Amino acid sequence: MMERMSLLGYAVCGIGLESDALPFDVGGIDRDAMPAGLRRRASEATQLAFSAAARACREAARSPAALPSVFASVGGEMQVTDQLCIELAKPEGLVSPTAFHNSVHNTAAGYWTIVHGCPEPATALAAGHDTFALGLLEAWCQLSCNGGELLVVCYDERWPGYLAPPLGRVAVASAMVLAAGDVPEALAHLGKPCPIGASGNRAEFSNLLETAPAAWALPLLQSAALGEAGPVALSGNGWVGDLLLATSAAA
Repeated sequence: MMERMSLLGYAVCGIGLESDALPFDVGGIDRDAMPAGLRRRASEATQLAFSAAARACREAARSPAALPSVFASVGGEMQVTDQLCIELAKPEGLVSPTAFHNSVHNTAAGYWTIVHGCPEPATALAAGHDTFALGLLEAWCQLSCNGGELLVVCYDERWPGYLAPPLGRVAVASAMVLAAGDVPEALAHLGKPCPIGASGNRAEFSNLLETAPAAWALPLLQSAALGEAGPVALSGNGWVGDLLLATSAAA
């Protein structure tokens, strides 16, 4: 039975995300992360997911073509879906086939595997305010059953202001390359995500976490960057992961 998974590389990208207090760089959209032809029709959500995923793979020195992936997002292509709904509400509403094609929840996962010629399986999931925690749990389950390595990406774009406020005020994407068990080159290790019910918020992120569930990666990655071992909140509903430093896990 797998006791922990190893963090090999990570990245965070965002728009409107205050990053001065974070111990790592937060990038914006990386225009080189996807081909120009796709970038012209890709949403903010997909471009951010690609940007974070590409950076995490570079940090881990892993090929995107070789990694299974988990893409987790609360709303997926929310802006595209909203525009489709507006058009359908009109008497003569015309739906763009391209917009419809790009409105599905697994748009980012599908394009990621196509662009990189990746034959490995890709999973897309949503779990409301627990989306980041359940994305990590899915990664844990796949690594525990199959071994090897995996890319997990959690992302959301900015939403129209009339949809579910305060959600969707900040666009953020995080990506991590994880491996089953203990890997010597790991930056840190993470135990199985569990709903123990007493995690609470990190005060410095409280406002951000209420508007962008995908930002729940920040407390975990901050602790990993600062070398703070111990339980880390993965959502506001009690999901927690036990973070271990790479040196202590190997001891």
